[in-house]
Amino acid sequence: MIVLGIETSCDETAAALVDGQRRILAQALASQFEEHRAYGGVVPEIAARSHVERLDGLIVEAMAQAGLGWHQIDAVAATAGPGLIGGVMVGLVEAKAIAAVAGVPFVAVNHLEGHALTVRLVEDVAFPYLLLLISGGHCQLLVVEGVGRYTRLGGTIDDAAGEAFDKTAKLLGLGHPGGPAVERTAAAGDSKRFRLPRPMVGREGCDFSFSGLKTAVRQTLEGLESPDGATIADLAAGFQAAVADVLADRVAAATAMFRARWPQGDTLVVAGGVAANRLLRTRLTQAAEAGGLRMIAPPPALCTDNAAMIAWAGLERLALGWSDPLDTPARARWPLDDAA
Repeated sequence: MIVLGIETSCDETAAALVDGQRRILAQALASQFEEHRAYGGVVPEIAARSHVERLDGLIVEAMAQAGLGWHQIDAVAATAGPGLIGGVMVGLVEAKAIAAVAGVPFVAVNHLEGHALTVRLVEDVAFPYLLLLISGGHCQLLVVEGVGRYTRLGGTIDDAAGEAFDKTAKLLGLGHPGGPAVERTAAAGDSKRFRLPRPMVGREGCDFSFSGLKTAVRQTLEGLESPDGATIADLAAGFQAAVADVLADRVAAATAMFRARWPQGDTLVVAGGVAANRLLRTRLTQAAEAGGLRMIAPPPALCTDNAAMIAWAGLERLALGWSDPLDTPARARWPLDDAA
């Protein structure tokens, strides 16, 4: 089975073809970094217009890479939410049109489920597993019991980790996208120079909070007179180390809950754009091993938003006999665990 996947939930326009043998047959992706750089963040209307302009060409490019004709596609999957609603609608409408004309099933994919299942595209990871989903808009710990079956253990009570990275990068004048910019700058910094808070560390449960940390970075910066490049690097390193401490502590708490309720599980999966950060991967590996779990993260290229993960999630759902009607709506919000 071959599935065409389409992703347009934020500022990445992407198309990919994936088959049931875990092979990515083709990928085509266009980033919008330059369009949004002047604003220090993603502007929804600009993002939606860019998707409209680029998506057709990217789909054609992916089909050409794979050497496939439309008669060889078995289904079309597209992100139906959550995300910036204008962008989501662009990909969703295009996917429905292709599915209708080609006469193949259509699958509406939850963007978060795409991240949650990506690891199974690259490795045969058995259910259940503990998932840390960290991205620009999401920060939560869930148990993945199966396709479409998720139990949330904790989430952020304010900002997501990726949002905190982006806003810290903007405060420090490091540009957009913030995560990679902070990581590059922090590599030359002293993480112990500035004393920054570790919100929620040691608290019961496994919820997150990053708003106070972001505020502390701003207040520290405002208290400095003409900070030089070395000072900015030290502050970036201190922020990154604080995020790592928070994530490691929250994962340790979630691991204890996971092992108690799902003793057959043995894996922590880290997914989402922030999972590409090397320091965070190292700290989360240590936290998982301390709790008796192995840690797996998809390759960095599959951590950020991409269409291969959407195609794969579509394949997983199709394997269970699930598809969706063509009147399925776009959703700005769509939790994985509706009961949480």
